[in-house]
Parts: sequence; structure tokens; C-alpha cells
Amino acid sequence: MALVFEERRLDDLSADADALRGVASAAARVRSARSAAREAGLGVLGDEGRPRSIVVAGSGAAALAGDVLEAVLGVGCPIPIHTVRDYRLPGWVSGHDLVAVVASTSGHDAQAAVPFAAEAVRRGCRFLVASPAGSPLAPYAEQARSPFVALPPAGHHLEMPWGVAGALLAAASEVGLAPITDDVYEGAAVRLEQMAERCRPGAESWDNPAKLLALDLAGTLPAIWSAAPLTAAVAARFATSLAVNARYPALCGRFPGALQDQFATVDGPFGGTGPRSIFDDPVEDDGTRLLAVLLRDPGEPPEAAEEMDSAAEGARERGVHVRELAAEDGHVLERLAGLIALTDYASVYLAVAYGIDP
Repeated sequence: MALVFEERRLDDLSADADALRGVASAAARVRSARSAAREAGLGVLGDEGRPRSIVVAGSGAAALAGDVLEAVLGVGCPIPIHTVRDYRLPGWVSGHDLVAVVASTSGHDAQAAVPFAAEAVRRGCRFLVASPAGSPLAPYAEQARSPFVALPPAGHHLEMPWGVAGALLAAASEVGLAPITDDVYEGAAVRLEQMAERCRPGAESWDNPAKLLALDLAGTLPAIWSAAPLTAAVAARFATSLAVNARYPALCGRFPGALQDQFATVDGPFGGTGPRSIFDDPVEDDGTRLLAVLLRDPGEPPEAAEEMDSAAEGARERGVHVRELAAEDGHVLERLAGLIALTDYASVYLAVAYGIDP
């Protein structure tokens, strides 16, 4: 039987309560990760000075934390941040590099990360593990006499990057990269709490930004476009959340490359057919239409902002509906946290409206 989007389901306060509680726990995860990192003795990482690179190895939400680390440290970071989502470490990784093997707080992906840990120890890499206590990664940290950040386990199945990201940011500070102060962590936690309040199930659709975004997504093929490291991390997370939570497909691209390939889709069979009314019903309307979702950030470079503006104008001229999501001002970690929270909530609400259990 075909799944049908029903807006009335968005007002069912009991629908998918576990998943919504999981998203609402993001602030607590940031704070608990900060505490766990303090207790892990990460100061030893700085004894050998700055590594040649930081290599983050993992999968799913845990690997996304590597993108978060890269986005927060920014393009001015003096060493490369490399996230491995493969089956083995690159050949160039050696004892000059800090390898962080990570698993999300649900622990489901810890076993898949074991080969990374074994290889890092064998090569004599500087080493760090961030995963739930009792995971199969813990013995490798003990063998290498390396720090182990024991993340508090999640009480539900929803995968989120905040626990691992907190550990990675703390480690980066210890090796001499941009320090992330307690005020920054707390600011990110407060931003997540604010989004939880705005996107709560009891908030009416017209006053709930996540429900409004879910309504825009319904019946469309979203093309999620970004033009900066921060928004690129959010775009990747958003596309994954739509797939995992709502079983919903999405394109994901980053400018300027996406201008040469993905933007061409606005002239294709899923693109616009001329100006359309804002009152068009995306569910009852014939055929699936493209929805251009542009992720914007106050810190994006001027040339990126210009290309994003041009893409938005070009899409609208072709009759493609455009939805721009802008990060609110604040530290880069706060801005990133707010956008990820909004899109996480939207993916769960989309699942709710289609009658899908995340």
C-alpha cells in the first residue's frame, strides 16, 4: 500500500515520541560528552605536540562528527582533518598522525570500527577512542595506553553526532588547535534547547519551523545545497536523516561543484514547468517536483553567498520551489547545532506524517 502524507498526523503528540525525545536529548549529549572528555585524560595527547593530521575513523553519525570537527576548526586549521568512511585506513597514515576511532552513543557501529583501531595500533599511530563504555574498541585504547572517552550510552536508537563531536573537539584543543571553551559548549547546548522548544510536538504547524519544513518536503525530491564547510556538514546529516528516519531520498551537493552538475536538474523532468502558485498542493499535484533546499550561514565566503543567491534566483525563474534555511548568529558550533537540530526534527516529522516509524 502506498504511503500517504497526512498533515493531521503532525499534531498527534504521541506519534514517534521516542524519536522526538531522542532529538530533544541533543543538549544533554553535548554536556555529557564535555564531562566525559574531561575525565578521559586527554592532556597526554598534547605531550608530543601537534600531529601531522587528525584522522577520524568511523561510520554513520559518529563519522559525521569528523565533518563537525572540520567545520568548527574552519579553513584556517593548520593541519588537515580527514574522515575515513571506508574499510581501512589510508596508506599514508602513520605515527605522525592522530587517529580517532569513534562509535556513536548507541554503540551499533562500534564493531565496524574495530579494524580501524587494530590498524592504528599496529602502525603505531597516536590514538584516541571515543565510544560507549564497554564497546569492543576499549581494549585497543588500553593496549596502546591511549585515552578512551567513555560516552554515556543513549537511551534510544536515534543516532546523533554530539557525543563523539564533543570528544573530538576536546582532543583538538589538547593538541594545540583552536581551543573550544566551556562557554562555547554551553552556548551550543543552549541553542539545541532553544530549537527543542521551538520544534516541540505541541507547537502548532504554523509556529513550528520543523513542521513547516516537513510540509515543504512532502511529495518533493529535495536537492540540499551548501557552499561552506559548516553547511556541507549539515547537508550530509540532513540527507542521511531523511533516509534513515523517513525513508525519504534526497540529493546532496556542495557549491561550486553542484552548480556544474546538480543545478542542471532544475531544467529536467523533476524541475519546474514555469511559475507555480504558492497554493499548489505538492501531494495532490501530478508528479514529483524538485525542492531546492539552500543551507545558508552568516560565515559563508562572499563568493559562496553570491553563487547561492544566483542559484536561488535561477531555480525560482524556472518554477522550482526554493527553501532557504539560514543559521542564526553565534559561534560556529552554535550555528551548526541549530541547523542540525532543525533538520533532525523535520526528518522525524516527515516520517510521522507519512506514518513511518523512524
